[in-house]
Formats: sequence, C-alpha cells, structure tokens
Amino acid sequence: MTPTEMRDDLTRSGLNLIGQALSIFDADLRLAVANRQYQSMFDLPDELVKPGTSFEDTIRHMVNRGDYGPQDDPRAAVASRVEQARAFEPHYFERQRANGRWIAVEGAPLSQGGWVTVYTDITHSKKQESLLRARSEELSEQLLDHTERLASANRELAAANAALQEAQRVLTQIEARTRQVTEMVPAHIAHLDTAYRYTFSNHQQPTVFPGSTGKVIGNTVAEALGAETFATLQPWIDRALAGESQVFEMTHRPSGHRVRIALTPDRLGQGVYVLSTDVSAEVQAREALTHASKRSLAAGLTSGMAHDFGNLLTIILGLQGRLASMALPAEAAEDVKATLAAARRGASLLDRLAKISGPRKTALQPVELRPLLNEMVTLARPSLHEGVTLGLTARLPDAPLLLDPDALQDSLLNLILNANAALDGPGQIDLIAQIGGDWIEIAVADTGPGFSNEALTRATEPFFSTKKEQGSGLGLSMVYDQTKLVDGVMRLENTATGARVSLRLPYRPVTPQMILLVEDDDTIRADIRSQLTNLGHSVIEAGSLTEARRMTDLPGLTMILSDIHLGDGLGLDLTGAGLPILLMSSVPPDDPLRRSISGQVLTKPFTAARLAAALNGAMKESA
Repeated sequence: MTPTEMRDDLTRSGLNLIGQALSIFDADLRLAVANRQYQSMFDLPDELVKPGTSFEDTIRHMVNRGDYGPQDDPRAAVASRVEQARAFEPHYFERQRANGRWIAVEGAPLSQGGWVTVYTDITHSKKQESLLRARSEELSEQLLDHTERLASANRELAAANAALQEAQRVLTQIEARTRQVTEMVPAHIAHLDTAYRYTFSNHQQPTVFPGSTGKVIGNTVAEALGAETFATLQPWIDRALAGESQVFEMTHRPSGHRVRIALTPDRLGQGVYVLSTDVSAEVQAREALTHASKRSLAAGLTSGMAHDFGNLLTIILGLQGRLASMALPAEAAEDVKATLAAARRGASLLDRLAKISGPRKTALQPVELRPLLNEMVTLARPSLHEGVTLGLTARLPDAPLLLDPDALQDSLLNLILNANAALDGPGQIDLIAQIGGDWIEIAVADTGPGFSNEALTRATEPFFSTKKEQGSGLGLSMVYDQTKLVDGVMRLENTATGARVSLRLPYRPVTPQMILLVEDDDTIRADIRSQLTNLGHSVIEAGSLTEARRMTDLPGLTMILSDIHLGDGLGLDLTGAGLPILLMSSVPPDDPLRRSISGQVLTKPFTAARLAAALNGAMKESA
C-alpha cells in the first residue's frame, strides 16, 4: 500500500468512528467523501455512497421515498434543493424525517469549491425538550433563576462574536488586497505541495508560459505545463522541497520564451513557493550586447584594411583569371585554380565581415516554402562530401508564407555545410520542415559526432569555431542573428544520432487582402503602399478621411489601414465602416487619444515584418 493509500484508509477509518454522519460534495455537486453513518442514517443504497455520485440523484431518491414529506411536484422539489446547494452558503436547520426521527443539518462551503455537511441525530434531545415543556410550570422558577445568568452570558457571547466578525472582516479585506496585488504582478506567483500540485496561483501563468491555462489550482505541474517542461523543472523543485532555495533560467520550448524561476521552500507548511518571470527581452538584450561588441570588434578590424585588402584581392583575381584563360600545363592550371578559389574565399570572408558589422534589415515577402526548400537541397547536394546524402521532409501547407527567402536560404545552406563538415566519412543530413502551432520549425540534423559542450554554449558567438584554422567563426552567428531579426528562435542540441539545429520562425500565412490605405502624406503613403504590395496585398489609396468614406463600400475591399490623425478628421471614425481596421500613428503611446483606443496601434515608422504581423493580428481580432 502506498503512503497516499495508507493516509486515505486512515482518513476513512477516522470518519467512520465519528458518531455523526458526514458528507463532502465537490464544486460539481459530486460526492467526494462520506462516512458509514451517512449511509446508515439515511438508509442509502450502495450506489449512492460511491465517490462521484450526483447530489441530484441522492435528493431524488430521498424525495421519492418520502423523506421530505408529501410533495405535489417531486421534480420541482428536487430542482429546488439542487439550486439551494449550488449557492454554497453556510446553513443550519432541523427537520423530522418520515420515520419520525429528528436530524440537525449543518453545512459550510469549502475554499476549494463544494461543501461539507454534518448530520446529527437529535431525536433524544427533541424528546427531552418535549418533556421539559410538559413540566414547564414545575421548572419555571428554576428557569427564571437561570435567565439572568444566561442573559449575561449571551451578552458576553455577542460581544465576542462582534469582535470575531470584525477580525474576520479585516482578514478578508487583507486577503482580497493581497490577491489583487499578486494578480497585478507581471509574473506567475504560485504554491506547490509535495505532490507537485498547485494550491495557489495568481492566474498569470499564461503571460509567462504562453499556451497554458490560468486556472491551474488542483492540477499538477505536468498537467498545467506538459510532461516535457515538467521533466526540466522537476530536479529543481525536488531540491526546493528538500529545503534548498533555487533560482534558475529555462527555455519554454512550446513558445521559445526564456523564463527565470525562483523556488522558495515553504518554511511554515509543506511545499514550495514559485515565482516565474519572462526574461526573454532581457536575455535578448544581453545577447545582442555581446554580439554587438563582437561586431564592433569586427568593424574595427576591417575598417583599416578592408579597402586595401579588397584592392589586393581584385588584382589577384584579375591576374589569376588571365592565367586561367591561357594554355598552361595541367599542374600549373591546378595551381591557378586553387589560387582563384582562395582569393574568392577571401572576398567572401570580407563580405561576411561587412555584413556582421553592418546594420541588418529584413525583406519579408510571400514565399512558397516547399519549392524554396527543394531548390535549397538541389543547390547544396553537389557541395557535399562523397558518401553524404541529403534528405528533405516537408510537412507544409501549399499556401505562401511571409518569410525573408534570401536570409533563410543563407541560413539553411550554412547549416547544411556545417553538418557536412562535421561528418567524417559517409553520413546522412536531414532537412525537416513542419508547422507547429504559431511556428514554422525547420531543422537540420546530421549523423555526426554532435556538438561539444563548449559548442553548445558558445556556437552563436562571432569568431567562435571548432574547425581550427578552416572556419571563420561567423556562420552560426549570422544564422542566429538572421533568425532573431525575424522574431525567431534558434536551438542547438544533440540527439541520439548526432547534432540538430532547429530554427523556429513565426508562422505568418499570407492571405492576400484588398486594403484601403488612408494616409494624407503622399511620401509616406507611397512607402507604405510599396510595403503592402511587396507583401502580396492589393491597395486602394485615399489621401483624406472624406475620400476614404466614399470608398469603404467598394466591392472586394477586405480591410482598412489608416493613420489616426488625418488633415480633415480622425481615421478612428472609419471603425464604423464594418471592415477590419488597423490604425497607425507616429504619436507616442502615452498620447491620450491613442491610449483611448482598445485595439492595437501600429507605431510609425515600421518595418515590413511589423506591418505584416500587425495586419495578421488585426484580421484575427476581427474574426
């Protein structure tokens, strides 16, 4: 017998020894616990004292048996008592059953939901009360003697009750304020018992772990966050349950969020307190600062020599190109070919240094991903070592997606060539693409030796390389930067068969819209029109609110993109046109008018990526 089963058995035995009948129903009006006296007092059949029994079925059985006296409408009597039970209010009353016995019923709600009821057989007390009434004349003098003492005691009891009620009011108010404060904190505050079950939560879990539910009380961590996340958390929770405070960071794989978690042992009871905070922005800023310092170093290294080195490479390439066109001996021709390859590699390295030290921009556009990946595989296969095969698995929709195709191809080619370099002899490289929730996951896996511990930690740092003298150390760094630039996540890991690098990019399906663009600045309107058409949308333009109002009923129009402040009014007035609308503005977020708008507002200037994300968000809100 497990410890839990042993405790349950002890609890049942203890309840059966109580002289009173007891029942506990949960928030769904289902029987949770009952002792033996409950069944015997009401003479209930076995099927009505099993856990999970409906309260309504129990009441119906007793009404039909006549426990509540004659009923004109038994069904209404049952419904009435069920509705009273759903109120979960404290109650006490006495009633006489059909068999003549009297019972006192006292019920109280539970904080977890549901209620507990205690039933006491007071038949003997009622008989004594009848006898006392019969002998009231004989006892009247004694009662008068005790009346004053009883009245005094009652006054003291009333004063004590008043003090208790005031203390309860203060405690209730403090608890409400405390709960309100915890629910305002942008972090998940919770308490776990020794079975990893939530006993308290401030309902902020979805803000830290997107995709989870805020109603977790009564659930285990595995039920609330999934088995994979629980497997990561369990060793830390166990150490906290053993009395050691813990602070650590983890990546929530379903969302890609970086979460810092503090675990504090419950010194007064059993369990652990949990404080979880989303630190994704902090981590990204920290990583961006580290990468920026490396790029600054790259810029400093190249600024003084790039021009001269570029000129030298131009001369070398020119001379070797002329030599390659001559009729040379085979050995000399090979030397010229090797020199050309080395010079071109030098030029490529200069170009990569310039890219890593310069500003980055995205060029999102509608892309059919499956053909792009097929083209990628065709391009990469001739560069692989002998005996290395490259496979493609693409579980993707046929609809175009919003991506930066050049950056994605550069990233995937880099990963494939890195995997090829890691294979010592024949091997397999797999390119796998699939949709998962709000993400596109594209992974490159190989059957090589996998990443070293140092590489798993430092592989995305500029200039870090495990290829000794052969690598520039810029490949994975550029892949990382390009992925972050489109709000994606890059993950390196070792599998049972080798290394795996996964790129998770936002899933942005392209649904071409007919958009009414309302902007009174001609230059800005032309720029936004170009962004919209590059994203695959059709555009109708309006330079004023008056002009836009005449166009809102055009056939085929599916959406409005408007500045808030127009020369002849507010773009906000177009919300009554019956079309999804996205508003944009260059005023700060604390502007009173902008704060009054309930939906999202796109801040100018914006990139194509932000515009695309905002358009998708506006369409989802409308739907």
